[in-house]
Amino acid sequence: MTFAHYPSLADRVVFVTGGATGIGADIVEAFAGQRARVAFVDVLAEAGKSLAQRIAARGEPPPLVLHGDVTDIASLQAAIALAREKLGPIGVLVNNAANDQRHKVDEVSVDFWDHTQNVNLRHQFFAAQAVRPQMRELGGGSIVNMSSIAWRFGAAEMAAYATAKAAVLGLTRALARAFGPDDIRVNAIEPGAVMTERQRQLWYKTEESVKAMVDRQLLPRVLLGEEIARTALFLAADDSRMITKQSFIVDAGLR
Repeated sequence: MTFAHYPSLADRVVFVTGGATGIGADIVEAFAGQRARVAFVDVLAEAGKSLAQRIAARGEPPPLVLHGDVTDIASLQAAIALAREKLGPIGVLVNNAANDQRHKVDEVSVDFWDHTQNVNLRHQFFAAQAVRPQMRELGGGSIVNMSSIAWRFGAAEMAAYATAKAAVLGLTRALARAFGPDDIRVNAIEPGAVMTERQRQLWYKTEESVKAMVDRQLLPRVLLGEEIARTALFLAADDSRMITKQSFIVDAGLR
């Protein structure tokens, strides 16, 4: 199967949060495959280095690996500044970092609630705020915020996470209007049941459980992170230059 190549992404500087593993790693690999100059920040330093080595071994531009925690806003801002220093002005931001930890409503503490909002929502705003001057300098840019379909069907064991991911759509629409005069587009992606390694380790431990989820979808294939990454490529490329303030559900028809 052959997928799209986007000439407009060649040499474009892309910054990804949470890029070392899972969907984030698929996004990093997809942009590297388009010959973009990619930087990503993650708390998983060794996983990040391994990803960069795999990409370099394929003869593609190796990403700039930055170690940091997106819940530490000063650290995130420093990583964005360093990416600009090493690679040039950022033209694409993918706010991917997240944690869909399950929890019972009665067991949620104030600290857990605040941390969940910080790791799934707050950093998206401050990353967008930090890259805006760089994108303005370039004459425009694209921001892709990662949401989730969890909020749409009501995730009983992910109330804090679902709240944050619903708020991502509100943030996306507000920033699209605020950044539009600078020709900066802001869109969101809502992934479905993406079978990352982490999901398989924690929630879908058997092939039967994976099949049960696939059977709920309209399209009878396992949903992989590379499908989310290809959507991010389109939203980052000039092909989507008149698309902003939108959210794209990629869930194989699960919802």
